[in-house]
Amino acid sequence: MATKILLLSLLALASSIAFASDPSPLQDFCVADLKSPALVNGHACKHPKLVTADDFHYSGLHLRGNTSNPFGSFATRITETQVPGLNTLGISIARADFAPGGVNPPHYHPRASEIFTVLEGTVIAGFVTSNPENRVITKVLRKGDLFVNPAGMIHFQKNIGPGNAVAIASLSSQNPGVMTIPNAVFGSNPRISTDILAKAFQVDKQVIKQLQEDF
Repeated sequence: MATKILLLSLLALASSIAFASDPSPLQDFCVADLKSPALVNGHACKHPKLVTADDFHYSGLHLRGNTSNPFGSFATRITETQVPGLNTLGISIARADFAPGGVNPPHYHPRASEIFTVLEGTVIAGFVTSNPENRVITKVLRKGDLFVNPAGMIHFQKNIGPGNAVAIASLSSQNPGVMTIPNAVFGSNPRISTDILAKAFQVDKQVIKQLQEDF
């Protein structure tokens, strides 16, 4: 009886484990066929004989992104759409550029953890733990420093140096996704009801309407 209870406990524990990465491929590679209408968890595979070195190559991460926007930051994302060879490999990368004072606003990646590595400048980076604690964990990063953002955690960065800043973000999904909190909450289409947002943020409806107009 005790053995049976132990086995049931182990099964329950195993079934509760969540894996925060894409499934492993079952072949050498599965280069994305971006023209295929097939709907799968990722893209359908291009025939191996049609695969070339270009499917695994990207040139352009040396180019600075355009930070002339209200946030003063820009992310150049490289997923399986830009590099079809990333399909099923469970990884992607992005270059983040910051103007002086530029901010990457609070956001999260629903399908990936992130390693954020500073190549140039001084950046403060941080994330917020889940409810009910909601503790902010932050660190000032300089050239060569990295910071880990666990999957699903809301995180942010700001350039606090006098010049431009550059970082590379490595992500544990071929398609990590991104939910920028201000855009998602105040810029959704159609809009979230002002009644709901006013109650949630404990502010007047006019404040919510102004924020929705801004986004």
